[in-house]
Amino acid sequence: MKRVLVTGGAGFVGSHLCDRLIKEGNHVICLDNFFTGSKENISHLLSNPNFEFIEHDVVESFEAEVDQIYNLACPASPPFYQEDMVATSKICFLGALNMLELAQKNNARILQASTSEVYGDPEMHPQKETYRGCVNPVGIRSCYDEGKRVAETLFFSYHLQHDVDIRIIRIFNTYGPRMNPDDGRVVSNFIVQALKGEDITVYGDGSQTRSFCYVDDLVEGIYRMMENDDFCGPVNLGNPGEFTMIELAEKVLKMTDSKSQLVHCPLPGDDPTKRRPDISLAKEKLDWQPEIKLDEGLVKTIEYFKGVI
Repeated sequence: MKRVLVTGGAGFVGSHLCDRLIKEGNHVICLDNFFTGSKENISHLLSNPNFEFIEHDVVESFEAEVDQIYNLACPASPPFYQEDMVATSKICFLGALNMLELAQKNNARILQASTSEVYGDPEMHPQKETYRGCVNPVGIRSCYDEGKRVAETLFFSYHLQHDVDIRIIRIFNTYGPRMNPDDGRVVSNFIVQALKGEDITVYGDGSQTRSFCYVDDLVEGIYRMMENDDFCGPVNLGNPGEFTMIELAEKVLKMTDSKSQLVHCPLPGDDPTKRRPDISLAKEKLDWQPEIKLDEGLVKTIEYFKGVI
């Protein structure tokens, strides 16, 4: 039985990953400080003898005997990571540093949950892993975008200098049950506003695009990447289906049978105009591609939000 550490394990994606790792027969150590995660996300696991929860901030060092580390700890939506931009930068760098030190001590494999935001507002479309990005290093999003970029640098530095066994994934927009209703991401925003009968907030003219991956598909890709012995990444994990914000809003309105109206607001600073992953590498190296279409995933996500708002 492997001892597996998941930082950010009480978060949206992290809690689903903990579920999968327990199902695969691992002993899971879940680390979280509940800045954006919640105990409700892992409450069903607390009585499991192969699951242990430790409240901890990854900017502080941590000691444990582990075989694998999934480093997911970091606020990932603009309202949350911009709430304390210095803290976000510290989580990206010090969190990665502390987990890499732990991996080195344990001779453990470690996976970094990076992000499509390392591509910034891309000049390449769709985005391949070879694209180096177009990121504003001093913008309102830079604490997260550049923080994740420096974490990738740190991972490869430990790999090249200390032979640490690393894996890097770049996560594109993900949605599903256990999203925080207040996290400000477009899927949760639209669904919550529609269910409450509030105006649907569309930033800009709504022509900017995103690609939405259901959380179960993402977790499958994360797990396959960790278990792959021949490839350290980085690799894109996302759904290449591309939708405008207007298209998403209209889907949500129809599926919730909501009478909400669309209202347009100014675009936030450095908001990417387009986002779509090229997943050729994931198909080749991991035999992975998403299976759940947007409409199917939205049905499940809407049902979840009906029970929590």
